[in-house]
Amino acid sequence: MAVSVQDDSEHSRYELRVDEMVVGVVDYVLNGSTIVFSHTEVEPDRRGQGLAGILVRAALEDARDQGRSVVAQCEYVRDFIEANPEYRRLLAP
Repeated sequence: MAVSVQDDSEHSRYELRVDEMVVGVVDYVLNGSTIVFSHTEVEPDRRGQGLAGILVRAALEDARDQGRSVVAQCEYVRDFIEANPEYRRLLAP
């Protein structure tokens, strides 16, 4: 099983691909140097496999690499940051 995460900037979302099929997305809106994560979704038959965590971790790592601050409107992203304190410094004031 090949898993990858790609930023589809044309559609303002990160895509999680398993064997080249999109099975999850995290939607975002750019606001200057801030990225607002608004929604995370994984295909129902792929849930419970840790894929949403892989997706959100990659999106947060990309935000960090780009020097962006994060607004976690999405409950999943908010809970992920809470459970992974190394990402808390990314949160916008």
